[in-house]
Amino acid sequence: MLQRDWSLSSLTAGFLAVAISYAGPLIIFFQAAQAAQVGPDMMASWVWAISIGAAVSGILLSWWLKVPVITAWSAPGSALLITLFPGLSLNEAVGAYITAALIILVIGLSGSFDRLMRHIPKGVAYGMMAGILFQFGARGFKAVESMPALTLCMIAGFLVFKRYWPRYHMVLVLALGVALTAALGNIPWQNIPFEVTRPILITPSWSWASTLSLAIPLVMVSLTGQFLPGMAILHSAGYPTPARPIIVATSLTSLGTSVFGGITTVLAAITAALCTGKDAHEDPSKRYVAGIANGVFYLIGGTFGGTIIWLFTSLPKEFVAVLAGLALIGAITANVMGAVNDAEHREAAIITFLVTASGMSFMGLGAAFWGVVIGGLAYVMLSPRRPPAQA
Repeated sequence: MLQRDWSLSSLTAGFLAVAISYAGPLIIFFQAAQAAQVGPDMMASWVWAISIGAAVSGILLSWWLKVPVITAWSAPGSALLITLFPGLSLNEAVGAYITAALIILVIGLSGSFDRLMRHIPKGVAYGMMAGILFQFGARGFKAVESMPALTLCMIAGFLVFKRYWPRYHMVLVLALGVALTAALGNIPWQNIPFEVTRPILITPSWSWASTLSLAIPLVMVSLTGQFLPGMAILHSAGYPTPARPIIVATSLTSLGTSVFGGITTVLAAITAALCTGKDAHEDPSKRYVAGIANGVFYLIGGTFGGTIIWLFTSLPKEFVAVLAGLALIGAITANVMGAVNDAEHREAAIITFLVTASGMSFMGLGAAFWGVVIGGLAYVMLSPRRPPAQA
């Protein structure tokens, strides 16, 4: 069945999702490693762990559910590490990873997250996703300020490829961007390292300080910043998949990779939008292949963790910004349309969009969470009043 459903567009979508994850959120992980003062071998082990976690969970869930389930590591959780290292030891961090995975596992098994998702209005969910994706789309065009030649050529290539080769336009944009970057002399190809990563086992330890400062916040940011928007993407794309099997599978994966330095495996949000839309495949029932392809590329990336670190620290940030922004245009369009199509609750959806797009952070919780809270409140307060009989 997989061979019959395979397509180059699904393969491309899976690859782009991995490439953008490595080139974007992985940078946060690098900063955390620098704060922890770990060496290259330990950093490669971390990359191996988060890659294998995303690969195993993504491949199994996509195959089992026949849905493009894109998993990754917790980017907000990685940001937490920067503020805690070096005061927090590696052993305590691993203990906190295990604690967080167990808590999320219990939440998944209870089914409480599914009940929460059923109470989020569709317009609010669309507004939240449009707000998250908008930031990445805007950054792609803002890159013209620092690298105008690369940015404008990639935008022009996107328009031409989209017009004449729509199914393969993003892989052509990727190839064009790499060629331009190499032509500008920004990639020292002669120094690229090729070696298989050796994972390093880290003995966990527990303390109240690590539990309260890392484990509990990690649970909160993973649920509100990853699983919540990730499930909203799947539902808005027409996949009414329950959260329970996804949360359980990613939590079990997290338990296995945590002892090698892998932070919590979660449902992806931004990159998931690349694999759930029409650009991945015209037929929604065949887009699960993009999830499997995504996992396979994560397997390759984890195997050569040192090479991945070198490659994506060598690429200019403008290249990554433009590639992500152009790749997400279809997803941004779909979510904006979903937010404004419900005339009765349009204001609530737009309020959700604005709160989320602002990038605000309050009480340790990100814009996606507050977008849902404030947008949900607006949905209740601004809903048209109905006569008692209709109500």
